[in-house]
Amino acid sequence: MSDSAHPDRRPPSRRTLLKAGTGVALTAGTLGGSLAAAPSAAAAQNGAPLCEQPGDSARAQGLGSGDLAIPYHREHDNTWGYVFGDSFSEPALGGEYLGSPVMLNQASFDASGATPISFTWAMPTAGGARQLFDYRHNADNGYGFEVSRIPNDCIEFGGRTYIQYTSVEVWQPPAGYDGSRMSGVAYSDDHGVTWHDYPYHWAGDTQGVNQSLYGMWSFAGIDPDGWLYIFSKRWNGSHNNTGDGGAIQLFRIRPEDFRAGDFGAQENWAYLDGRWQWTRAVQPSVILSGNNIGEFSVKRVGGTYCMSYFDVTDYSIRTRTAPPARRRVERAEDADRRQHHLAARPLGQAPAPLPLRRIHPPGQRRAHLPDPDRLAVERPAPPVALPRPAVRRHQPVSR
Repeated sequence: MSDSAHPDRRPPSRRTLLKAGTGVALTAGTLGGSLAAAPSAAAAQNGAPLCEQPGDSARAQGLGSGDLAIPYHREHDNTWGYVFGDSFSEPALGGEYLGSPVMLNQASFDASGATPISFTWAMPTAGGARQLFDYRHNADNGYGFEVSRIPNDCIEFGGRTYIQYTSVEVWQPPAGYDGSRMSGVAYSDDHGVTWHDYPYHWAGDTQGVNQSLYGMWSFAGIDPDGWLYIFSKRWNGSHNNTGDGGAIQLFRIRPEDFRAGDFGAQENWAYLDGRWQWTRAVQPSVILSGNNIGEFSVKRVGGTYCMSYFDVTDYSIRTRTAPPARRRVERAEDADRRQHHLAARPLGQAPAPLPLRRIHPPGQRRAHLPDPDRLAVERPAPPVALPRPAVRRHQPVSR
């Protein structure tokens, strides 16, 4: 995929950045929004790489290089975990390939930002970071060919830890395809030492459902209303999905149903019968769209929902915030524009996203709901069915 500002080069993937020696540049300062760091301290901090440095704390735990380092709160003992994707024992993707996902942990987190993140132990044993899930790379594990399973987010509640992941089959898919095999949720009842896969998986590109909006998830957390809120999007961890379109959807589920693996109990945030509502009658509607985006995260911090994401189109990291109970009344001209937009399309054709505006039907209450800075009305279109060009699908993990 090329971009108008940089037509001569392909967007960098996580692997490209790692091979260039960038490593994981995530720091306590970078995490300040999601981990409630004090603004003044975080602003003054220059940051410290989490790996790729001689004698760093990651190397002491057996990890020399890796990507992602998704943070999550280990509520059972008030420590922090960091979940990496494809990882290696030596810097610059050298040494032994450890696999994906891999977890390092931190005994205490300095919310002021004054002290850089330092890893205290690894999973499954201190000093011995290893792959968490029991599966083979570049092999058929019973679902079709898989190159690697990449974590998208992690959360712990009720004594159980969950990782949502995407199984990748093609890192550089043809234009219009996302390259995923499937996505799933794994869980651990011993705080990350051993893992089990829920039997239900969401089919991906190479299983016949291209551009599934259940490819990548972010657990926003359990709201005071008791629901677990989850944002999800098309798989684009490769940064090569030309059909991503920045589309994000929202659904929620009771924590007890999620624990039981009863994913069909989810409620969807959808535009139905002329208004936004929670429903099981239809799939979630797209609430955000725009530039292609890669990794993203949404977390409820205090009374605010905080979103951060990598904009693949303009190579930026962006953040957005939304009070959970903001109430807006849609202006009359927006209502008129929407009615005209819907009436002008051919019968049976899903509407394209409106220009990015907030759209809240008159009189609607949105208690405990994020209010994104951009909101577009779009009902989910059926899976893309394009003639697939010939492609070498089995691309081994770089060693």
